[in-house]
Amino acid sequence: MAKTSLKSVFRESAMRSGLITPEQFDQAAASIHAEPDRLPTPVEEVRDEELAAKLIEMGLLTRYQADQLIAGRTKLNLGPYTITDWIGQGGMGQVFKAVHKMMGRECAVKVLPREKSTPEAIENFTREIRTQALLDHPHLVRAYDAGHDGNVHYLVTEYVPGTDLRQLVRRQGPLTMQQAANVVVQAALGLEYAHQRGLIHRDVKPGNILVTPDGIAKVSDLGLSGFIHDAEHDPRAGKIVGTADYLSPEQIKNPAAITSVSDVYSLGCTLYYAISGKVPFPGGTTRDKARRHCEETPWHPRRFNVEISEEFVEIMADMMEKDPAKRTQSAAEVAARLEPWAREAAPLASLQLTKSPWMPPPLPTDADDDQLQDTDVSSEVYDNGDSRQGSSGQISQTTSALGSGGQDTRRIRRVSPPPLPAHRYETPSPAASVLIALAIAIPISMLVGSLLTFILLAMLG
Repeated sequence: MAKTSLKSVFRESAMRSGLITPEQFDQAAASIHAEPDRLPTPVEEVRDEELAAKLIEMGLLTRYQADQLIAGRTKLNLGPYTITDWIGQGGMGQVFKAVHKMMGRECAVKVLPREKSTPEAIENFTREIRTQALLDHPHLVRAYDAGHDGNVHYLVTEYVPGTDLRQLVRRQGPLTMQQAANVVVQAALGLEYAHQRGLIHRDVKPGNILVTPDGIAKVSDLGLSGFIHDAEHDPRAGKIVGTADYLSPEQIKNPAAITSVSDVYSLGCTLYYAISGKVPFPGGTTRDKARRHCEETPWHPRRFNVEISEEFVEIMADMMEKDPAKRTQSAAEVAARLEPWAREAAPLASLQLTKSPWMPPPLPTDADDDQLQDTDVSSEVYDNGDSRQGSSGQISQTTSALGSGGQDTRRIRRVSPPPLPAHRYETPSPAASVLIALAIAIPISMLVGSLLTFILLAMLG
C-alpha cells in the first residue's frame, strides 16, 4: 500500500491539484490516529486509501476526486469549475458534476473529448452552446456558461438531480397513466417553448427527459437540435438525426422537411415506453426499426399494461400518426389532452442513479496520460438512410425488449388488446379435458381393481 510520505502519489496529486492543503492533510491524519483501538503508528505510515476515506468523511473530497487523485491525476478543474463527480455520457461528450469555485453553485459540465475536438465538432459544440443559451424554461435544462480550458471545450448547464425517464421505467416498471401523463405534460411544455422559438429537438426520447426527486421533468440534450428556418447554418440539415427507437417517419423519409410535429411523434413513442415499458419497435437492425416506423404499428400498449384506458391510447395513437398532417399538431395540444390525467397524479419521485462499479473516466486534459477512452453512449445518427455512427458517436438505447417476429401491424387505437397468456387456472379445452380425465381415471380404476382383487382373495382364503 502507498503511504502518506512526501513520495505518496495521493498526497502529491492532492497537493498539486489544489484541492487539499498541508494543514488539512495533517488534520485528517491526526483524526485517524485519534480513533479508538488504533495502534500507534507514525503519521507517514497512514495508508493513502485510509487518508482518502477520512478526507471524504470530512467533506473535503468527493469519492470521484479521491479515486482520481489516488490514480495520480491532478487536473480536476475546468476554468472556475471544480469537478466533483462523473454523471455520464451525453450526445457529444462526457458530462461531469462540478461546483463554481466562487459562487458555490452545483452544475453539470458537458465536455467535448479531446480526441473528438475536430474543427467541425468544435463548430457543432459551439452551435449547441449558443442554441441552449437562447432557451430559459423550467422544463428545459438551462445553460449557465461555456468556455474552454486549453484545448478542452465545455458547456455548463444546471445540474438536475435524480434520473432520466428510461432508467426510472427500467427500475420501477411501467408508469401509471397519471404518472406518465405528468412527466410527458411537463416535457411537452418545454418542447412547446422551444418550438415557438423555431427550434426542433430532433432527439426526444426517455433518456433525454430528466426527472428530479420531486417529480419535476426537464428535457435535456439539445445537441442535435436545429432551427426550422436556419438549415443553411445547420450541419445536420437534410441528414437523418436522432435515435432509432423514436424516429418519426418523416425524419427517415425526408429529413430536410421535418417540423415540430416530428418531436410530437418522438414524444408519443416516449409516452408509449413510459406506459408499457417497451419501445414501439423492439429488436432488429437500425434499418428494420426505420422501416417499421414508416410501415407498421406497435403492439397495443394494453398488451403490457392492462390498466390503460382506450381514451389514453387514442391520445398516444394521435401523437404517433405516421402522416404528419394527421398527427397531433403541437406539443401544447399534447399537454392539454393529457392534463386531466396529470392533474390526478401524485408527485412522481424519481430514483437517484446507482453508481457503476466501474471506475469513472478522468476529466479530459491536454496531458497525454489523461486522454479519455471511448465509452458507452446513447443514441444513433443516420445519414441519407444509411445507418452509421455520426459525429455525436451515439447508438440506440433500449432496443431488446421484444423480438420483432409476428408483431401486430394494425392501428393501435382501433384494435382490442390481445388476451393475456393462458395460465394454469384457466378452463382447459375439450380435448385437454378428456386427456386430464383419462389421466386421473386410469390410475384410480387400477387402484380400485387391485383393492377388490385383494378383498376377494382374502375372503376365499
